[in-house]
Amino acid sequence: MKEPSVSDRVSQGMRPEHPIARSLSQLAAEFALEHRGEFVPDSVSGISLTSKDVYPGDLYVGLPGRNVHGAAFSRQAAESGAVAVLTDAEGADLAADSGLPVIVTAEPRQALGAVSAWIYRTLENPPTLFGVTGTNGKTSVTYILDAILRQLGIVAGFSTTAERGIGAERIPSTLTTPEATEMHALLARMREAEVRSVIIEVSAQALTRHRIDGIVFDVVGFTNLSHDHLDDYGRMEDYFDAKRVLFEPDRARRGVVLVDGEWGARLADESRIPVTTVSTRSDVAADWSVTILEETVDFTRFRIEGPDHRALVTSIPILGRFMAENAALAIVMLVESGYDLEAIAHALDRDGGIDAFVPGRAERVSGDEGPRVYIDYGHSPDAFSSALESLRRVTDGRVIMVFGADGDRDTTKRAEMASIAARLADVVVITDYNPRFEDPSSIRTVLLDAARLARPDVELYEVADPRLAFRQALSVARQGDVILHAGPGHEDYQEVAGEKIPYSARDEARLALQEHGWL
Repeated sequence: MKEPSVSDRVSQGMRPEHPIARSLSQLAAEFALEHRGEFVPDSVSGISLTSKDVYPGDLYVGLPGRNVHGAAFSRQAAESGAVAVLTDAEGADLAADSGLPVIVTAEPRQALGAVSAWIYRTLENPPTLFGVTGTNGKTSVTYILDAILRQLGIVAGFSTTAERGIGAERIPSTLTTPEATEMHALLARMREAEVRSVIIEVSAQALTRHRIDGIVFDVVGFTNLSHDHLDDYGRMEDYFDAKRVLFEPDRARRGVVLVDGEWGARLADESRIPVTTVSTRSDVAADWSVTILEETVDFTRFRIEGPDHRALVTSIPILGRFMAENAALAIVMLVESGYDLEAIAHALDRDGGIDAFVPGRAERVSGDEGPRVYIDYGHSPDAFSSALESLRRVTDGRVIMVFGADGDRDTTKRAEMASIAARLADVVVITDYNPRFEDPSSIRTVLLDAARLARPDVELYEVADPRLAFRQALSVARQGDVILHAGPGHEDYQEVAGEKIPYSARDEARLALQEHGWL
């Protein structure tokens, strides 16, 4: 039986290197599941949702899909070494000719988390688990938590939109939050590496699609809620409800909420777990207050003060008050998990601040000569506002923005994004950003019209190719100006008509800067 290749392993995620097999008969009995056929062998060592990612010894899960039922691929799963199939009644009929025993449940997706946790034993002696949700800032808080834990001497693991990590080991991510099967495999691998703390970026989709089932977090954090993902949730109220689920007793033990906005304040009021609040606003009552002391192009210095006048002053080497907010949230989450604030302060003072790098988030890619250039993953109205306002506060020259809008995603935010760009930037270059199956020229037209409506005199360019769009921005930039390329962030591809075309905004920006003699 062929062992999966390295590329196959990367596509699937991180798995335990030394899995311990468990009894299929015991699995069926444990969850009171119907099964058809004899379990031979009567052992299972892993679980997979995709037939091409099956390892020998796996339980293959066949889920009903939009176009085809996953159980239709049970024969391929068997050929790759699957020992049984978990599916619904319809799937059981489809899997009948695979030769594999079939475990039947009415809702296989809802069973994924508990079954995966059982197979990988992730409920046994779990690490300290942190979860981070919100519209913007989830990835940044996750990396900041990982950085501070490292500075405290803690071996940590994490899962973000950008990548999964165990210590120095990294693999790219394909989903903000992996499917439950991958998540529990990742946790099992982290246990082998003696990881003591794990931070997971939790999307709304992860909650509504059962991706973090089987996990109870020690502390969860909430950054903010703003216009995004209404293609999935329809209304902001529904989007909020999806996030709020993370603050239920069966999901987490404690919460930390940034209450600068109305949604954070609501969450703190409605949470069914104990919540500690954080705010940067003097007119908002909160358990912890955050004061921005200094903003520069290279770092943001801030002070947090909590109950009993406990305080900490530190900095983060990333532009923007929003990064200080993210860092403050991370620090309070650590305190709520049991870490001493004085110990955190000592480690940060020793190292000259938080030693964090967040890929593709307000990431500076330019040198000391020429315009300063930042690559950012922000692709929502609130993210645009936060980034542009921060740049304006530290820039003497002009602010130049390059951006596009996602195809086949929330269309209701496009005009607002363009309006914000036109109002807050001096020069706007509109380009393509993952048009997917939409007509890219139609997307650009919406953005152009909204930008002109918001500010008729804005200096505005339309350049479809993002490589040329950045060079257009660079051609009008001068020493002292700043260029923000928003959207691509850490990504290394552009998705067009179902094809992922290699493209890195970070690499292209550096190449263009070199061409101009500025790097």
